[in-house]
Amino acid sequence: MPELRQSIAQHYHERTKYDPETISAKNKGLDWAKQPVPFKEYKIGSTFDLKPYIKEKPESFTDNSEAQWWQRLSRMLFCSYGLTARMPSMGSTVYLRAAPSAGGLYPAEMYLISRGTSLLPPGLYNYQCRTHSLMHYWESDVWQKLQSACLEHSSLQSTNLAIAITSVFYRSAWRYEDRAYRRIFLDTGHLLSNIELAGALTGYRPHLIGGFVDEDVNELLYIDSKQEGAIAVVGLADLQGDEQDWSSARTALPSATETNYPQVPDGELLDYFHCATQIQPGTSGKLNLPEVKQDKSLEDKYNFSFCDKVSTATKPIYWGKKLEDLEETILKRRSTRAFNGETLQFHELKALLDFTYQPQNYINQNFDSSPDYFDLNLIETFIAVSGVEGLERGCYYYAPKAQELRQIRFKNFRRELHYLCLGQDLGRDAAAVVFHTADLKTAVAQYGDRVYRYLHMDAGKLGQRINLSAVHLGLGVSGIGGFFDDKVNEVLGIPASEAVLYITTLGRPR
Repeated sequence: MPELRQSIAQHYHERTKYDPETISAKNKGLDWAKQPVPFKEYKIGSTFDLKPYIKEKPESFTDNSEAQWWQRLSRMLFCSYGLTARMPSMGSTVYLRAAPSAGGLYPAEMYLISRGTSLLPPGLYNYQCRTHSLMHYWESDVWQKLQSACLEHSSLQSTNLAIAITSVFYRSAWRYEDRAYRRIFLDTGHLLSNIELAGALTGYRPHLIGGFVDEDVNELLYIDSKQEGAIAVVGLADLQGDEQDWSSARTALPSATETNYPQVPDGELLDYFHCATQIQPGTSGKLNLPEVKQDKSLEDKYNFSFCDKVSTATKPIYWGKKLEDLEETILKRRSTRAFNGETLQFHELKALLDFTYQPQNYINQNFDSSPDYFDLNLIETFIAVSGVEGLERGCYYYAPKAQELRQIRFKNFRRELHYLCLGQDLGRDAAAVVFHTADLKTAVAQYGDRVYRYLHMDAGKLGQRINLSAVHLGLGVSGIGGFFDDKVNEVLGIPASEAVLYITTLGRPR
């Protein structure tokens, strides 16, 4: 019996792998004359300036409820995707934002959708990070259309605000070509994690929506779907006003699984794959998730009798009385350019893992106890340890529910990590390197080809929490989206069925 053809998600993943034998031949070099601008401009619309509210401390508005509302919204947007630095580069200026982006290309656009409040008229707003303002470019009620496009998601029933994240594909594809699709969703994951944490700072509870009719959301936002596409929607519940009952809200919904696709030329694969992962109009009510039985739960997958098991249970990171350390950390975060090769302490690694994977430990610090992920059960975490005091060198599987590291390979991987990360010194000099992976075939069986988006956004969300906790602890950290895919599995002993999604390097900054 012939083997079933791979789905388009599996095909895309195979086609966009980096391979040592072909990577130099495929590298066309950058056309600097065609470098995209990472901002949208609107010629028509009215501006709501948010700058006055970001300059003042929250306490200065306690007697003015209107100013307090604007101040909370201003801080929430600024800590999510605000402009945090300007740097000269190649004769122009690079604008750095609160959320990291591969190559500093910032493909994401952030829209605020208002149902209509006494302070924010109904309609569509684009967040302009260079001026920290909202551009009100459509002044009509669109909330009912949003609910319909999001298949009547319960988080939109009693809220007045929502955020839509889109991607302008060419901004990333200019540099990364077809593989840009992976980085776009990792970047979106970073941004979603920031929105969640910024919500904790300002009294909003974001609710993640991944199941929506793409075409309807694109039309709602008046974007050109050949250039830009909706990636995620976030219902923004105001904890100081909205009624709250979102317990049954579904974050992820499946799309079709396409196996009957043509031979798509290089350079067109990203666009084709994005269209294939969309939820089509008229599919409401047909989106029940199939039962997918895994032979073993992920927690047991690497639970061998010969594994050394090390507990990672630890005291939670303290973020200050009013989470002031968290806000400061979000705004000062930078990707580390170089490590000095020195070791980390095991308690530092444990603190990173605790903040990233044990959100229930932070309820007392006004964090929501259950941040939204699309499906964290699909993601696995491996850590290659090269220099952590108190941990033997080797590769470990991290079991978040059991809160333990299980050693599956005994070796110093420094030289191999340098090679796997395309010769970047970050891999060689890191004290520990975190790998997020997923069994793509199993994931597609559950959610269709759209799962490729979910997996990368979830990996990006985890990566951003690692980023922020590392910066808070004074460590160096940098995410890597470019690596020799198959060699990672080979070197670390991860089964070939696991797709490598994201790499995060940790060490002491040089």
